[in-house]
Amino acid sequence: MFDYMVLKLIWWLLVGVLLIGFAIMDGHDMGMGMLLPILGKSNAERRVMINSVAPHWDGNQVWFVTGGGAIFAAWPFVYATAFSGMYWALLLVLFALFFRPVGFEYRSKLDHSAWRNFWDGGLVVGSLVPALVFGVAFGNLFEGLPFTFDDTLRSSYTGSFWALLNPFALLCGVVSVSLLALQGATFLSHRTEGALQTRAIKTANILILVLLLAFSAAGFWVAGLDGFVIQSIGDLNGALNPMMKTVNRVSGAWFSNYRAIPLLWVIPALAYVGGFMAWICMKTGKTVLAFIGSSLACVSVILTAGVALFPFILPSSLTPNASLTAWDATSSYVTLNVMFWVALIFTPIVLAYTSWAYRVMRGKVTLEFIATNDKSLY
Repeated sequence: MFDYMVLKLIWWLLVGVLLIGFAIMDGHDMGMGMLLPILGKSNAERRVMINSVAPHWDGNQVWFVTGGGAIFAAWPFVYATAFSGMYWALLLVLFALFFRPVGFEYRSKLDHSAWRNFWDGGLVVGSLVPALVFGVAFGNLFEGLPFTFDDTLRSSYTGSFWALLNPFALLCGVVSVSLLALQGATFLSHRTEGALQTRAIKTANILILVLLLAFSAAGFWVAGLDGFVIQSIGDLNGALNPMMKTVNRVSGAWFSNYRAIPLLWVIPALAYVGGFMAWICMKTGKTVLAFIGSSLACVSVILTAGVALFPFILPSSLTPNASLTAWDATSSYVTLNVMFWVALIFTPIVLAYTSWAYRVMRGKVTLEFIATNDKSLY
């Protein structure tokens, strides 16, 4: 039905959809976790926060797991290079994520403040660390990662974990943390009431400012970075390997797609629209629309980075010609085609079920509800 080049482009878009789904759906769970000690001034309020996401947090992990699986199947070179080169960073994310299910399940098993505080800290770590590492990883993509391939296309990575923590990448980490924390704050502003809701709204207003300032600073910084430009490549509709192209580094090249198609500037502009929408809607008590506004900011931030990088997925600072792109890091035509039809069938099912689950379990989580169902809730 589709030729190979179109399938390559489709899977670049579908992986982007999975990343956006993760940021929106699992993002408000992580945002809640990050804000747990800030907004929850008592055990009861923290239980309100936790139980606001309790029916959905584990189901939202589908986006994260599916995203990793899609990268493995659609972009095997990217999976192998990133997961080996950034091994310690990804291992840090994995160990941090261990705290989330255990923290949710065990926090209220003992009526003891030290026990609860320990698991509250675990939920903070399990939410903050992945958000920070994901942002740092995206930041390093714009600077390039030090890897190359030998004659048999085995990748070798010469960088270190500490080299990933450079100033620009940490700024991108601030963007990621503030973005997901904003998701959590707007979600809590809708699902809670009273003093807790008021604190969530005030915190969301601060996070909007932090997000937009960090996003703007990152944009100006990227404008001065050396970007990557493909000078020559083989048939985009054929089977390519990563070394079958010529890539040059050019100052300001990460904005070349936006310069070529000015309409694309609408994408980063939507981050400001989403932030302003969230701020206005929370002021007027329209909390659902506020959450939609912060979700729009999630879409905008991720797409802004994706469009700037395209067609590069994993640029190489060591050997620019070895950079992995949407054209030469993909699986075979048959694999992409089969995966496309699987995604076409099951993605609407997942979306429909998720929408139904959120509709059935909508409404406020109150202190009275927690007190009444003390033994059966987190």
